[in-house]
Amino acid sequence: MNGLQHLSPSAKRLAFFLLKRVNKAIRDYDMIRDGDRVAVAVSGGKDSLTLLTLLNLRKRYVPQEYHLVAVNVQSDYQCAAHATREELKEIFEAEGVEYSFEEMDTPEEDLNCFRCAWNRRKALFLAAHRLGCNKLAFAHHADDVAQTTLLNLFYQGRLETMEPKVEFFGGLITVIRPLVYVPEKEIVRFARACDFPLKTRECPIGRNSKRAKMREILREIEKDCPEVKINLFRAVMRRKTYKSGFVDS
Repeated sequence: MNGLQHLSPSAKRLAFFLLKRVNKAIRDYDMIRDGDRVAVAVSGGKDSLTLLTLLNLRKRYVPQEYHLVAVNVQSDYQCAAHATREELKEIFEAEGVEYSFEEMDTPEEDLNCFRCAWNRRKALFLAAHRLGCNKLAFAHHADDVAQTTLLNLFYQGRLETMEPKVEFFGGLITVIRPLVYVPEKEIVRFARACDFPLKTRECPIGRNSKRAKMREILREIEKDCPEVKINLFRAVMRRKTYKSGFVDS
């Protein structure tokens, strides 16, 4: 089906606009190639459902042939508004994509955002490998990248951020982030237009996280500097390119 038939007219218009940014990211970082099996990490939130919908829709308009597998990790905690397992199954089948539900143990003792995310990512890598996927797509967007940049700068003293594309296990699985150029506010608009079945289930440990503080800082800066998020990303990428060129020379 590739996602087009069940989209509303407003969702279709927004999709084509968002696909321009997604296509640019995929081209800039050579994220998807012909014959790839791409596991899409679908938490059930607005970001991951948007990513799955756009990557599926994109297959109609590009010469590359790639296969999508939606992977959802089930756990006791969710970080925001998420669709239920039953709702996700309905969405996956409407999109006509292969899908897999994975279980993850969530011990209550000493649980924090880092450990929860680590366990979830481990489950995703294992699932991607088992399902024969060579790419693992995450729905991190421009806001996530900017927040990560500030977290690393303020708390670690490093000018680093999420990589748009990075290989793991000797290239066995490559993580890609096709939404890296897409601001969160545009994803919110698209999710509303698609009427994704999102339920509010706030994470009990994440509401006062450091990332939430970075989100507030960026929100204030953005009032005077609307391009702050993309500028942070550009600064990190330019520094990486400069360092790479310096070492190679």
